[in-house]
Amino acid sequence: MIANTPSPPYYAVIFTSVRKDHDPAYEAMAQKMAQLAAQQPGYLGMESAREAVGITVSYWQDEASIKAWKQQVDHQVAQQKGRQNWYSAYQVRVARVERAYGFSKP
Repeated sequence: MIANTPSPPYYAVIFTSVRKDHDPAYEAMAQKMAQLAAQQPGYLGMESAREAVGITVSYWQDEASIKAWKQQVDHQVAQQKGRQNWYSAYQVRVARVERAYGFSKP
């Protein structure tokens, strides 16, 4: 599903990852983190896809909201488990969205 974001400017956090092996615990944690992120102040939406490389883009109102999410306790636990158990590599990129446009059929 495509996130319904407001008019720019806002921020995007792009999380690109390569998983080690299939682990059912990962899917449960990913779902929990998506639900928890949606409850955070400044959260605007999320989009995710996974093949050989996983890409999750979360959208945020401002940099302070992103920093608060990074420091959220349960999210920090998930980050640690990801480094230890689930990912062979990942990158996080933070960008300011200056323009956005698109189309969808009703």
